[in-house]
Amino acid sequence: MADTLRRLTNTASFSVLQNKLESWHRDYHVNSCDHNLNRCCELIELTAKIQGQLFAILNLTAAEGGHYAGVDTLKSRLLPWLGTCFSMARPSVTDDTSLQLIQDSVEKDRRIRDLSVSHDSDMQKKDTQLCSTRLQLDSIRAELVDTQEQLDDTKSKSATTLLATEEEILQLKADLRSAREHVEIYKRKLEAFDDYERQIRLLRDEVSYLSTDKAMLQERLVRSRSPSPLPRLSRSSSPMRSESPTRAQLTNSSRYARLVSRFNDLYAVERLEAQILLRRHIVDLEMVQKIIFIAVVESFKTAKLAYRHFKLRVRKTLSPHFELESLEDAAVDYIVRNLDLYDIQASINDVINAMNVNPRISFPPEVDFVLISTLIRETCRVAFAMQTLDPPLDFAFASDGELYDDSKYRRSYDSELTAPLVMYHVWPALLEGLAVVVKGEAVSRRGALWSRSRSSSPVRSRSLSPTRSLAFLSKRSLSPERLTASRL
Repeated sequence: MADTLRRLTNTASFSVLQNKLESWHRDYHVNSCDHNLNRCCELIELTAKIQGQLFAILNLTAAEGGHYAGVDTLKSRLLPWLGTCFSMARPSVTDDTSLQLIQDSVEKDRRIRDLSVSHDSDMQKKDTQLCSTRLQLDSIRAELVDTQEQLDDTKSKSATTLLATEEEILQLKADLRSAREHVEIYKRKLEAFDDYERQIRLLRDEVSYLSTDKAMLQERLVRSRSPSPLPRLSRSSSPMRSESPTRAQLTNSSRYARLVSRFNDLYAVERLEAQILLRRHIVDLEMVQKIIFIAVVESFKTAKLAYRHFKLRVRKTLSPHFELESLEDAAVDYIVRNLDLYDIQASINDVINAMNVNPRISFPPEVDFVLISTLIRETCRVAFAMQTLDPPLDFAFASDGELYDDSKYRRSYDSELTAPLVMYHVWPALLEGLAVVVKGEAVSRRGALWSRSRSSSPVRSRSLSPTRSLAFLSKRSLSPERLTASRL
């Protein structure tokens, strides 16, 4: 008995019963009727198990006391309790009524069991549907996650494609500008092809002329070596210097062709290089083209003035040695032979000084027009050499707002083809007298005259700082001003 009581104590059945009662009490109003009934039946079953264990302990205890031990206790306590439990008060209920009540109770129990079974089946169906719905929901969520990832991937790819497309568009625009510039270069080369053919004809004529002159010189040489005496003429009375052509006259055609070709190269090479350098500091392409055009014009003017001064000094130096009729040819011939004596650095400084005070252009103060000194140097050199030709080459007079002349200029690619007036010039036209040798380039747009009237007042005057002025004056003072007779 002691072992049975110890097992009952160790299992703590009454504690479990008390916990279940408290849990049922807490959840009684939350649970359904079937659930409460199940909880009650569970407690009854647990109570019955405990009672069965207690009755077993009671039996063992009574057996340990012998035949007569514990009889009074059983009679006074157990038997009345059992009689109370199994007794049933029937104040006014007959047997038939009791039987009917029992049948009704059985019928209700059966209905309850049927309802419970149907409810359980419905609950199982609902659980099955709920599980399937949850599975579908999980699959839909997974599909939604995949779709969101695909959408994010598509967005990133679209953004990357858009950036790549923008970069391609910018690259294509740059390629288009470069292609247009190359087309313009090729057009000018094609137009210069006719000039080259004309120059070839001139060179052929010059070769034939030189061949004739060579034959004449050889004939004179043979005559001079013949035994017949030739009259000796003094230098002062001999007209041979004036009759025989000088080197400048003999090479006039070849120098003409070379200088025209060099002028075209200035437009195709040096101008584009200067434009690239200026675009690093100035965003406005129109201002850049104006700066380059004014630099070329000022270089022509400065080179022409330097040529006149240089020629005057040469004439003054050679006047004691030549007659008046041949002095001009001798001076030009000397200049052609000694073009390296031209003080080109002084001309560059004069051009930069003229551009610094030009009200039509502006330039960032932190940089200088020395940036395009290469273009200025080459233009001055070409312009100076052009003055030695017979007749000399010069640029055409140009002014903003003038009437567009198709014989002197070509329209730039961004011009309005129907505009009658010139907005501004890109490159000057080269003239031989009144004939156009090389066409220039101009931008024609409507409203050019109105824009010219608005820009007639100085927009910005770029004046030299004192240090730059002193620097330019010092450079100018170092250039040779006189040509000594010893160098002749």
